[in-house]
Amino acid sequence: MAESSNQNLQNQPVSDSSADNNYGDDCEYSDGTLRYIEQMLMEEEIDEQTHMLQESLDLQAKERSFYELLGQKYPLSPTLDYDVYLRKGFDDASKFLPSGNKNRHAGETDTEEEERSKKVAGVYTEFNDVPKEEFDYVVLTTVGELKKKFEAYRANLLEAGSKTRRRGCGTVKKQRNKEETIDLRSHLIECAQLITAGDDQAANECLKQIRTHSSPLGDGLQRLAHYFANGLEARLAGTGSHIHKALLSKRITASDYLRAYYTYTASCPFHKVSIFAFNMSILLKSEKAMTVHVLDFGILYGFRWPSFIQSLAEREGGPPKLRITGIDFPQPGFRPGERVEETGRRLARYAEMFNVPFEFKAITQKWETIKIEDLMIEEGEFVAVICMFRAQYLPDETFTEESSRTMVLNLIRKINPDIFIHGIVNVNYTMPLFLSRFREALYHYSAMYDMVEATIPREKPERLLIERDLIGSEALNLIACEGCERVERGETYKLWQVRHLKAGFMQVPFEREVIDRAKYMFSKFYHREFVIDETNEWILMGWKGRTLYALSCWQPV
Repeated sequence: MAESSNQNLQNQPVSDSSADNNYGDDCEYSDGTLRYIEQMLMEEEIDEQTHMLQESLDLQAKERSFYELLGQKYPLSPTLDYDVYLRKGFDDASKFLPSGNKNRHAGETDTEEEERSKKVAGVYTEFNDVPKEEFDYVVLTTVGELKKKFEAYRANLLEAGSKTRRRGCGTVKKQRNKEETIDLRSHLIECAQLITAGDDQAANECLKQIRTHSSPLGDGLQRLAHYFANGLEARLAGTGSHIHKALLSKRITASDYLRAYYTYTASCPFHKVSIFAFNMSILLKSEKAMTVHVLDFGILYGFRWPSFIQSLAEREGGPPKLRITGIDFPQPGFRPGERVEETGRRLARYAEMFNVPFEFKAITQKWETIKIEDLMIEEGEFVAVICMFRAQYLPDETFTEESSRTMVLNLIRKINPDIFIHGIVNVNYTMPLFLSRFREALYHYSAMYDMVEATIPREKPERLLIERDLIGSEALNLIACEGCERVERGETYKLWQVRHLKAGFMQVPFEREVIDRAKYMFSKFYHREFVIDETNEWILMGWKGRTLYALSCWQPV
């Protein structure tokens, strides 16, 4: 495991006894973001919208042809159980593959690089029946009550998660007394080794052992093993890309995604603290600017901007003009920019509520093809570039003569921003050997599933969605797919450090106020095993000593 992926963190609570008074308002989940989510949930037909990262109409056409090839009717409204559907996909798809056909490996060439944009972080699920009433208490309330209800929701999750953890420990102790108990992590690694060696028969036997002792409803390790087994089985059958595409017919609705996001944010500080850190950093550095222009690479639903808009509205002397250029990967189909454009319309309505002059521009194309003139930067405006946890989906050197990541960093350097804030998922998935990547993924996702086990009750439906359709889909892609089909290509913060320096950036520290408040949020509101620290001017965030996410701040040399 890479040293940078195993960075030891120390949770350092703020020692100032007056911290509660100083930091209280900043540490609440902002009224702005909560109201923004409420607005999205109440929009007409939101249940018919799918998560922005999912495949669109042209992939449905490909799925339809795949079903026709199998002699099956295309399921317009799939209701099959996820795992039954998955296992049937393995069996059926493998019938049409030549003997010995395996997924392409990373070194092979693919001339259709643009196909990657159609596969970025695909999400697929049948989990679309969570009743709205369950979330009304948490989300659909007046602005003043949203803070209190979010805090109560967060406290209840933490307490319930602790009870679940204690019950789970007792169950584990009982299981250890049984002869059939196995070391699931060791078996997963053994299975990956057998697949790499081409010993399919032994790999299948190992998978049977893993299946016997894993479960999507068990403890964190059992759930991890279950979803990793799905990926290994798909890789063994050589059907990873087919399964990944076919499962996209199982959609996750936007409202379900919002509710899962709400639960995840209440239980885990990573995204909340990240939003706070770059919002405050921009506010502090742009306090005298008349126009603030934010270029957001990977804007998604725009969750990070309502609280920023609200803060600008409260600026002494009145708010500046806010320009947001929302950049994201294009959606397949006839309207590749529809999701980003809708995000712009929501943010515009929100800016109008707070009387903040606002302008939005949507750009949906491969990031490396964007030209500086497309960004319409105006003289005299404060320019901030943000990229939060999305650069990992850019192709690396495996697929292009010049890395897309280098091209995007060079573009940002030409923009010459006043501040560039980059958040990354701290993993190393660019290693050429599958077994090395698999071990890295096992370490990373072990921490993720353990974190969810400790913070979200097992019976909550949102937990199933997070583990199965968000985290689990990433693991499936990483384990089962190769070549351009594999879109999970994260790099460690040390590797990104080299990329930034080579592209002509110098690292600048976050303001002391930002660091102190971020540490306070970790220590005050979340599980004690969450950790945060500073290393070489990076903010490192993790779980039980393992760095999972990292934030950095840069300026052009």
